[in-house]
Amino acid sequence: MSGFLAGLCVAILPLLAAGFWLGRRTARPQNLGDLGTPVEHATFETLHTASLAAPPLRAGLTEETARKSARRLRSLLGTDALCLTDHKDVLVWDGVGGHHRTEIMELLAGPLESGRGEAFPLTCATPDCPVRWAVVTPLTVDDRVHGALVACAPRESAVLVRAAGEVARWVSVQLELADLDQSRTRLIEAEIKALRAQISPHFIFNSLAVIASFVRTDPERARELLLEFADFTRYSFRRHGDFTTLADELHAIDHYLALVRARFGDRLSVTLQIAPEVLPVALPFLCLQPLVENAVKHGLEGKADKCRIQITAQDAGAEALVVIEDDGAGMDPVLLRRILAGEDSPSGGIGLSNVDDRLRQVYGDDYGLVIETAPNAGMKVTARLPKYQPGVHSAGRLTRE
Repeated sequence: MSGFLAGLCVAILPLLAAGFWLGRRTARPQNLGDLGTPVEHATFETLHTASLAAPPLRAGLTEETARKSARRLRSLLGTDALCLTDHKDVLVWDGVGGHHRTEIMELLAGPLESGRGEAFPLTCATPDCPVRWAVVTPLTVDDRVHGALVACAPRESAVLVRAAGEVARWVSVQLELADLDQSRTRLIEAEIKALRAQISPHFIFNSLAVIASFVRTDPERARELLLEFADFTRYSFRRHGDFTTLADELHAIDHYLALVRARFGDRLSVTLQIAPEVLPVALPFLCLQPLVENAVKHGLEGKADKCRIQITAQDAGAEALVVIEDDGAGMDPVLLRRILAGEDSPSGGIGLSNVDDRLRQVYGDDYGLVIETAPNAGMKVTARLPKYQPGVHSAGRLTRE
């Protein structure tokens, strides 16, 4: 989809350049100086103007984004006025003739319903108003009409009709990219909610039961565990930011392990080896904790003796290498492949699949989980995290209130 949209943008740009040049020739000639031929100059200005108009539109079609992009879009067409609308209102009017707003909205009913562009003469009682003709082009995303781009000019023009159509198509591409961005954000939020839903009710019940058991015998210990429980749940259910730091994720894991140790005592042994230089690395929120929870579950499952878990985080040049290893029951590699492919989801498996999917979405397919396991041979989970990735920034540390 992204390749198709990029190709569409490239195909549209020459037509935008031609329309821009013709509009500028009729509106206000410029001194090109040493910038090359008129077509080269128009192409440069078209690319530059389009690049300035694109960022607001990538946030969707609203009054604010329309206001920020309208002047650039009108410059592309060289018209006396331009407006962007949704289904009900004019979001922004740039240029002269703002008193035509009501008339424009009355003319939009047909194009918005059919999804096809049309040109209309305008009626005006103001003698010096240059706006006498409107070209209406719907803005569509996935065959759904979101609104319209309306270019206004003194007279009917076939060139303007075609140029307005190309600009509207380019705007529609930006809105489609915005829709894809929003869909990706919703997907990440849904996956985080899925992870939160997997915080086992049994774990919560058992943690509270352990805390209650210390209330009479060791009140201070009960108080410490209650604070650990509060900090762990506050981090797990926080609502700001898709990303966190390795330091914060390890801090939450420490709270989780304190509660687990209180329940299992000496049966659980955890060793941490963390390189200080990787602590600021940003990573997807709730990315490592499910892996540790999986190690605890499978490490203690079906065993009467001690479970050993080792967590290491090493500096590997441009990456941080995080390894979580347990000596528990392990898993059949064939079953593991089905879990990661979404074909099977036994208890505890959804966390692995969820984390693997999110790492691949954020960093690319080269950064999924690497899992080594076999029945009765434990499990070793390795995650590589780039120290820098565009768009991956921590929301800041969550502190105890």
